[in-house]
Amino acid sequence: MVALRERRTLRRERTLAGQFLVLQLAVVALLLLIVGVVGVRQSTSTFTTERGSQMRSVAEYVANLPQVRAVLSARAAGDPAFGAAQALAPYAARGVSLSSATEVSIVEPDRTVLASSDPAEVGLRFDVGTSVVLSGRGWSGDSERRGERAVAAHAPVLADDGTLVGFVVSEAVYPPIWTRFTGAASDLALYLGLGAGLGVAGSIVVSLVVRRRTRGLGARELASLADHRAALLHSIREGVVGVGLDGRVTVMNDAARQTLGMEGPVVGRSVSELGLEEQVADVLAGAGDVQDEVMLVGDRVVVLNRRAAAADGRGIGTVTTLRDRTELVALESRLGANLSLTDTLRAQTHEFDNRLHTISGLVQLGEFEEVRELVGTLTRHRAEVAAAVARQLEDPAVAAMVVAKMSVAAERGVELVLDPGSQLPPLPREVSADLTTVVGNLVDNAVDACAGVEDASVEVWMVVDASTGARAARLRVRDTGPGVAPEDREAIFVRGFTTKAGHDAAEDVVGGRGIGLPLVRVICRRRGGSIVVDDVRTATGIEPGAEFRVVLPIDPGLGQGEDS
Repeated sequence: MVALRERRTLRRERTLAGQFLVLQLAVVALLLLIVGVVGVRQSTSTFTTERGSQMRSVAEYVANLPQVRAVLSARAAGDPAFGAAQALAPYAARGVSLSSATEVSIVEPDRTVLASSDPAEVGLRFDVGTSVVLSGRGWSGDSERRGERAVAAHAPVLADDGTLVGFVVSEAVYPPIWTRFTGAASDLALYLGLGAGLGVAGSIVVSLVVRRRTRGLGARELASLADHRAALLHSIREGVVGVGLDGRVTVMNDAARQTLGMEGPVVGRSVSELGLEEQVADVLAGAGDVQDEVMLVGDRVVVLNRRAAAADGRGIGTVTTLRDRTELVALESRLGANLSLTDTLRAQTHEFDNRLHTISGLVQLGEFEEVRELVGTLTRHRAEVAAAVARQLEDPAVAAMVVAKMSVAAERGVELVLDPGSQLPPLPREVSADLTTVVGNLVDNAVDACAGVEDASVEVWMVVDASTGARAARLRVRDTGPGVAPEDREAIFVRGFTTKAGHDAAEDVVGGRGIGLPLVRVICRRRGGSIVVDDVRTATGIEPGAEFRVVLPIDPGLGQGEDS
């Protein structure tokens, strides 16, 4: 019920398209208002300029008429000029008829209206305002006439001796605003109407497009969706990376940034600009679906799944999820070590069975002296091997791993040799576990590589070196197999890669094959060490096979370069 009420509340909000339409219509109305104001001002300016010139011409014309000058000069000389108003009225009317003036008046120096085209003005006092006509100079400008704004011109009437005997006033009242608006341009109203129609139509079209693109949601709903999207993306533990059709990142959550080691702004950048490993970049920027692709990203084992994303049936890019499986792979490695011990026990059981059968046959034949010598020989050999390994490798876990691998290698016809120069002291538990995993995987890989080869052998050398100021375990594993081609020396550290003919990479990954060397690299990187593969180089030159060199720091914070 709460969710339903919230949804109803959101629905009562105007949609984003509706808000956009209202905003656009307001903008159109504002533009029309501005255009109208500009038009009125332009019309007013034109009226002032044109009518002001006409009013000056009319006032000067009437002021210079001989009859007007004669009457006003006579009145100024003391002659009452009986009937002066009647005598001058025709000349005031003539000024109106010759122009578009609203009113023409003839005024005496004492500002009494002597004659006017409007008889009601006769005898009234005329307000000259800011006019300088009483000083004998002409004037033009705006004035107030009966509460109306008008364009006026004042022209002095001078006697023969230059004395001011009166002045003529011509006025034209400003037309109403609507008249000035329509008079600004003959087609202004048409243009404004057409512009308003196009603006409204365009706003409606744009609002429909916005409505379709936003699914008719309101601004609050869109903000809520964006907030929920961000919260969901950044709260899940799996990494999520969205890539558009142009190969640029559209979204990357915190888990993905941490897994890929990204810093700074990422969204909007091309995948090729992120500095990722080539295989990871290919998966992120590729097309189509990818399922459970396991890769090394720095010191992490990451499972990538890519799906094509679409909206309304149109592809918009891809979404790739990243799951950090480093801990799972470590557990898998430990399980592999247990399985390796199981294989060792099986090999030893097989070996003991064969020897027991031999002893049983000798007993049945009554060759008891032969039985005694055989048991003594076997006991001494195994004790000597275990003692020799224990003298060189004082760490119990690593020593046990090497002894166990000797039995497995012997069953497969491969001789596993511990270099006489090997010397390993007891190690911290974590370092011992990591080194055991590294040794086990490298030996297994070497035995697999040279099994079936004539005089197959694997040589292991390991020491603890403190020449750099901090301790590091150095390991070398050589085999007499076919070696690793230079072009494959990086690919072998990718899970699922194998140089064995007839093996399917996908099946190898599912079955656990192809993970040994990638896991060794992960362990080395996590401890700040390194692993390299090279040809077998001895004092006599390059020999067949492959040589893996590992540097595994023992002290925390130690970073070693590649072994030389």
